[in-house]
Amino acid sequence: MKDAAEGGGSSGGSGGGGGGVRDQAKAEKDQSWIPKIFKKRVCSTFVEDTSRNGNLCQCGGKRDDHESVALGDFFSTAIVNHWDSAQHSSEQPTDAFGELQFAGTSKRQSHFLRLSWDTSPSMVYTLTTVNWKLPVPNLVVSVVGGEGRAKVKTWVREVIRQGLVKASQSTGAWIMTAGLREGIGRCVGEAVRDHATAASSDSTNKVVALGIAPWGVVHNREQLVNPHGSFPAKYDVQTSRDSCCLDNNYQAFLLVDDGSVGQSGGETGFRAKLEDFISHQRTGIWGSGSIDIPVLCMLVSGEANMLERVDQSLKRAMPWLVLAGSGGAADFLSDILENLSSAPVVSQSSAEGDSDAGPSVDLKERMAERVKKYFPSEADTDKLVEQALNIYNNRGLITVYHGEQEGPNDFDTVLLKALVGASKQRESANDSPYIDELKLAVTWNRVDIAKSELFNGDIQWKYEDLEESMTDALINDKPKFVRLFTENGFSILEYLTYGRLETLYQSVAEGTLLYQLLQRHLQERQETVVKGPLKRPAPVSPSKFSTEKPFSSKMHITLFEVSGVLELLMGDVCQLFYFEAVGLERIASRRGAIKRISKILRGDCLYRVRRCMFPWASLFVWAVLQNRHEMATLFWEMAGESVLSALSGCKILRELSKLETETDTKHSMKELAQKFENLAHDVFSSCYRSDENRSFTLIIRKSPVWGGTTCLQMAMGADARLFFSHDGVQSLMSQIWWGDMKRDTKVWKLLLTFFCPVLCYTNLISFRNQNEQQEDDQKPQDDCPLRDNESLYGATVFSFSDIKHMDADYQDPATSLNSGIKGTPKYYIPPKRPFIVSRWRLFWFAPVTSFLGNMLMYFLFLLLFAYVLLVDFKPPPPAGPSISEYVLYFWVFTIVCEEIRQTFFQGSASLRQRLRVYIQDVWNKCDLTAITLFIIGLICRMFPLTFGFGRDVLCINYMVFTLRLIHIFAIHKQLGPKIIIVGKMMKDAFFFLFFLAVWLMAYGVANQALIYSYDPRLDRIFRRVFYRPYLHIFGQIPIEEMDVFSKAWDMPCTYNATLIQEGAEPCRILHSNWIVVILLVIYLLVTNIVLINLLIAMFSYTFSKVQANSDIYWKFQRYNLIVEYHSRPSLAPPFIILSHINLFIRRQIRKVPSVKIHHFALELRGKAANRLMTWETIQKEDFLTTQNKIQKSSDSERLKRMSAKVDDVVKHLTETRTFDIRLRALENEMEYCSSALSWIVDTLAQSGTIKPARAPPVSRESFMSANST
Repeated sequence: MKDAAEGGGSSGGSGGGGGGVRDQAKAEKDQSWIPKIFKKRVCSTFVEDTSRNGNLCQCGGKRDDHESVALGDFFSTAIVNHWDSAQHSSEQPTDAFGELQFAGTSKRQSHFLRLSWDTSPSMVYTLTTVNWKLPVPNLVVSVVGGEGRAKVKTWVREVIRQGLVKASQSTGAWIMTAGLREGIGRCVGEAVRDHATAASSDSTNKVVALGIAPWGVVHNREQLVNPHGSFPAKYDVQTSRDSCCLDNNYQAFLLVDDGSVGQSGGETGFRAKLEDFISHQRTGIWGSGSIDIPVLCMLVSGEANMLERVDQSLKRAMPWLVLAGSGGAADFLSDILENLSSAPVVSQSSAEGDSDAGPSVDLKERMAERVKKYFPSEADTDKLVEQALNIYNNRGLITVYHGEQEGPNDFDTVLLKALVGASKQRESANDSPYIDELKLAVTWNRVDIAKSELFNGDIQWKYEDLEESMTDALINDKPKFVRLFTENGFSILEYLTYGRLETLYQSVAEGTLLYQLLQRHLQERQETVVKGPLKRPAPVSPSKFSTEKPFSSKMHITLFEVSGVLELLMGDVCQLFYFEAVGLERIASRRGAIKRISKILRGDCLYRVRRCMFPWASLFVWAVLQNRHEMATLFWEMAGESVLSALSGCKILRELSKLETETDTKHSMKELAQKFENLAHDVFSSCYRSDENRSFTLIIRKSPVWGGTTCLQMAMGADARLFFSHDGVQSLMSQIWWGDMKRDTKVWKLLLTFFCPVLCYTNLISFRNQNEQQEDDQKPQDDCPLRDNESLYGATVFSFSDIKHMDADYQDPATSLNSGIKGTPKYYIPPKRPFIVSRWRLFWFAPVTSFLGNMLMYFLFLLLFAYVLLVDFKPPPPAGPSISEYVLYFWVFTIVCEEIRQTFFQGSASLRQRLRVYIQDVWNKCDLTAITLFIIGLICRMFPLTFGFGRDVLCINYMVFTLRLIHIFAIHKQLGPKIIIVGKMMKDAFFFLFFLAVWLMAYGVANQALIYSYDPRLDRIFRRVFYRPYLHIFGQIPIEEMDVFSKAWDMPCTYNATLIQEGAEPCRILHSNWIVVILLVIYLLVTNIVLINLLIAMFSYTFSKVQANSDIYWKFQRYNLIVEYHSRPSLAPPFIILSHINLFIRRQIRKVPSVKIHHFALELRGKAANRLMTWETIQKEDFLTTQNKIQKSSDSERLKRMSAKVDDVVKHLTETRTFDIRLRALENEMEYCSSALSWIVDTLAQSGTIKPARAPPVSRESFMSANST
C-alpha cells in the first residue's frame, strides 16, 4: 500500500538557514543507517471489505492506494476472507524517522520512528538509549486502557499527576502510553510537562514519556514521511475530535506499522514484547545495577479486549497495577480479585499425577455472572470467562489500588509494594523477601522508603544481602544509601578489594575527563608492550546493533592506569599510588613498570583478591576524580587523616579543572576544591584550639595513606592559600623561621651579631630555655608508656638543630617497639655540647640568620657589580679584567654552585621530578636568565671584537640581578603583597598593550603616509610609525612637524626621490594636513582618556582585590621563602663555597645522609601515630557535630522540619478519614447482620417445627426500655 503523500515529506525535512542545513546534514549522516535496519509494513494483498461497498480493503486502505501487485492477485483475494498483517503485508525500508517539531510549541524536538510490528525489541531499545540518548530507566510504567475520547475522571487525573508522574520523577522512570492527544495519554503528557517545568534544571532523574502508537491512526502522518529522514519534521496538531494527533509533551514516539490504516491494536503485541525485553535488562550505568529494570503495567478502565492483554502479560510474569474505580476492565478485575470467594480453584486430576487443573463449577459460574454484568454487549463471553479465570489464577501478580479512597500522595510506595509483591511470586522460598524491595529502593534512590520499611530494626541484614546493593549505590552515585549501609554494620574492609576497586574505575562514564585520562594511559601501556600486548576492543559502530553493552571497552583498565592518572594530577607531591599493591614498588622506570604490569596481567592477578589497605581513602579518590560532590564528602567524613585528605581532594580537583574543557564542569570542580580547602582549614582550626603542639605535628607528619607527603606539602601543591593563612600554620612557620631564638628578637640585634659573631655568646639575643626543653623531654620517663605526651611531638619540630641532633643519634626503630618517631627513641634527650659550640649552632642554623646573611651579601654583590660596570671595567685581556671583576666572577660562580645544589642535590625525588620542580618556580627562571646572560657577557667581553656587546649584555644582566631583590622582600608583611600586586598588574598591562598596539599601529601608519608621500628608509619609518605615536601619549608632540600651518619648520627637506633614497629628509604634504590634525585629536582622545583610564581601572581592581586578601597572599608566599632558607647552608655567597665543600665531604666521602632532605617532615609509627590519628578523628567529629547543629538551627532546616510535620499530620488525617469510611461500612454490615438475625429469630419463633428450650434473647434496647417502664 502506498502512503498518502510520500512527497509531502519535503516539508518535514527542510532545514532553516546555513547553520540549520549543516546541522541537518550531520543528523542525516548520523542516522542514515536507520532505513537499512528498521522496516515499515505495506499491504500486499487487497482483501475486499464487503461491508463498505468493496472500495476499501480490510486493512482500511482505499483500493486506489494499493499497489498494482496487491490488486492483481485475484485468486488469492478470492480465497481470503480475513486480512492478516503477517500474511498480507510486506516489509519495506522505513520512510519516517528523525526528529519531530510541533508547530506552535517550544523548540524542543522529539524523536520518532516508523517501524514494523515484528521489529526486534533489542534493536529498538538500543536505538532509544544509545542513539536517541534517552536515559536508562530505573522503572518502566506502561499505562494501558483509558483510550478514546471518553472524559477521564478527575481523581484519575490527580492520581496520574500527583501520583504516577511524581513517583516516576523521583525514580527516573519511563512512562509508556499511546502518546496521542486523547484519553489517558493526554493526561500523562500534561503531567510530565508540568513536572518537568517545576523540576530544577540539574535534576538527575528525568521522566521520559514514550508514546507507542499505531501508525495507521496517527493524524497528519504524511508530514512525517521522508525517505532520508526529517531533521526536524514540522507537525501540525489538530484539535478536532476525530483526529488522533501526537502529543507534543512526549520525548519519543514509536509508530508501529502493521500495514493497516485507521485501525488500532496492531501495536499491542510489539508493546508487550518491548516491555518483556526491558524487564530483562539491568539498571544503572551500562547495566551496572543490581537488578533488572522493573516493569509495571498500569490498567486504567479499558474495554473487554484488555483482558487478553492482561492475560498474555501475566503469563510472562509481568506485574500489574489495577486502578479500581476508573471503570471498564479495571473495575471488573478489582471486583473479581477482591469479592470472589476464596473457594478452591483447582481440582486434582487424574491418576497420572499431572498438574492439569480446571476451575470449579461454582467459581466459573460466578465469573460468568460478573462478565455479563460488566460487559453486557460482548457476544463471546466464554472466551472472556476463560481469560478472567487465568487472570484470577495469577492474582498474586496484580495489585489493586483504590485511588479515589487512598489518595495519590504515597503512590511511589504503592508501586514499590506492587513490584515487590510480584517478585515474591516469582522467587523461591529460600530467597529473602526483603532483598528485592531493597534493590528497588536503591534503584529508585528512595532512601526514605528504605529507612522506614527496611532499616527500622526489624530485619537483621547480612553482609551478603547488602553487597550487591552497595555496588549499585557506588556506581550510580547514591551516597545516601552508602551512608545507610555503613551505619547498619556493612563492612567496607571486607567489601573493597583491589579487584572491586578496578571494577569501580571500569564503570566510569564515557565522555568524562577521567575516562579520557584512563584510556590515554591504557593506550600508552598497550603501545609500549612489545610481546603479548592485550587486545584492544574494537569500536562499536552506530549501525551495528546488538544487545551487548559498550562496557567491554573499559574492561582492561587496571590500578596501573589509575596510578598514572594520579601521578599526572598529584605531580611530585607524593609517591605513586597502588604501585606497592600491584607489585611495582621497586621499579623506577616507566617502561619497566609497564612491562612488569603487563606480565602480571597475563597471569593470575593475585593482587585483585587482596583487601584494599585504605578503603575509605581509595573510595574518596575515586569519587573526587569523578567530581561527585556528595559521595566525595561522605568518604572524606569516613576516611582518616581528614586535613590531609581534604587538601588532597583540593589538589586533585584543581588539577582536573585545568584539564577540563566544559565550563560548567570546570566551575563545579573549582567549587568542590574550595569546599575541601575550607574543610581542611576548619578541621585544623578545631585541632589547633584543642592542642597546639599536636596540631603542629599533624601538619608535618608523613602520611602512609597519601604517599609519604605532609599537609604542608600537599597544601603547597594545591595552592591552598586559605590553609596557609591559618594562625596555627603561621605559628609553626614562625618557630621554624626563628629557630631556637625568641620571636621577639629585634632585627638590629641580628644584624649587629651577624657582623660581630662574638655577641651571640652574650645576652644580646634571647634564646629559648634549653633546660626547660630537656625537662619536657625527660617527662615521658616518669609517665606511663601508654600516656600521650605532647613533648614527643613538639620539642623536636621547631628548630633545625634539634632535628639534626635527632638524626645524628639515629637508632633503628625496630629495636624499640615503643619508638614513635622514625629515627628517634621514645624517650629522646638531645646530646649535650659545649656552650661555645651549641650557642654558635643555635644562632647560625636559624633560617632567619641565613636569610639576613644572604640579603646583606646580595646587596654587597650588587654594589660590586655596579662598581665593576661603572668604574673598573677594563678592556679585554691582557689589559683586563681587573681584580674586582675577578672577585665578581668568583661570586657568581658560588651562586651557580648553589643553584646546582638546589637542583640536583636536594630532595629524594628523581632527577626528572627535581628538574621539573626547579623550573616551575618563577624566581629560579629569573636566576637561570641572570646566570645565562652573565656567562654570555663574560665570554663576549674577553674578545676585542665582541667587547662592546659583552658589556651591553652585562649591563642588562645587572638589571636582572637587581630585580631578583624583589623575591627577598616577600618576607615583609607590607611589601610581600605588593609584589603580588605588581605581578598581577603586569598581566593587566599586557592586555592593555594589546589594545594600545592596535591603535598605535593604525594611527602610526596612517599618520606617516599622510605627512610624507615617499620615505623608504626603514629606520625613519619604524621611529615615526611606532616610537613617535608612543611618545604622543606622554605629551611629546612635534607641532611644527604635525601642523604645517601653525609653525614654520626650519629643517631642510626635498621632494626629490633620488635624494630621499640617499638619506635626505622628505618634505611634508600640505593638502592633507588637516586629516593629520583630526587623526591626532582622535588618537589622543582614545589613548590618553579611554585606554589610560581603562588601565587605571584594571590596576585599581587588581589592587583592591589583592589588598583585600593581602594577608592570605603574604602568608602563602612566606612559606616558600622559609622552606628555601631553611634548606640553604648557613653561609651566603661567596663564603657558601665552604659549606659546599663541607657538604661534599659529608655526603660523598663520609656518606653521612642529609637531614635537610626531610625538612618539615616527621614519620610517626606505632602508638604515637595511632594516638595522633585518633585525636584528629575526634576533632573532625566535633567539628561535624557543630556544623550539623548550626545547619539544623537555620531557618531553611526549620521550615523543612515543619513541612515534614505538616505532611505527617495530613497523612494521619487521611488515614483517619479512611478508618472512618471503613467503620461506617462495618456499621452497615453489622446492621444488616443484626436485621438478618432478627428475621431468623422471628421466623423460628413463629414456626412450630423446632421447640426451643428457652425463650429467644432480648435485645439490649428492649431490656432497657422494659426496665425504664
